[in-house]
Amino acid sequence: MIRELGRRGQGTREAGAFLLAPLPDSRRVAHVEYFDDLDPMCLRGNIEIQGHAFSKLWDICEAKKLTVIADVHTHPGAAVQQSSIDKDSPMIAQVGHVALIVPHFATRRVRPRQVGVHRYCGSGEWDSWFGRAAARRLSVRRWT
Repeated sequence: MIRELGRRGQGTREAGAFLLAPLPDSRRVAHVEYFDDLDPMCLRGNIEIQGHAFSKLWDICEAKKLTVIADVHTHPGAAVQQSSIDKDSPMIAQVGHVALIVPHFATRRVRPRQVGVHRYCGSGEWDSWFGRAAARRLSVRRWT
């Protein structure tokens, strides 16, 4: 997934995906749905997903009996804090939704401790973890 995000962003722009898991409430990712597969025009430097893309996402979830458990997107450089746009515009504005931020447009090897982990608390508030605290919240098989 990391390699694919890097490829899609071409090292010059953000890219992202929704992480889907089996119902009812699994935390194991079973499917990755890339933003630009849902909305081919969404990668414009930053990410702007139009409403029709969410209809496609919900159809995929229903057909495959999956639910969205997180989203992931890339940032330039090493900073994995949320931008003001990230904070003000959660991809899924549901309490508990997780947003992951991957550094360097995902063009380098990425370790879990380099990822920003952000959980939406509602009313525009987020909990965030970085470094070892972020790595403890991620269980990954292979990150490249």
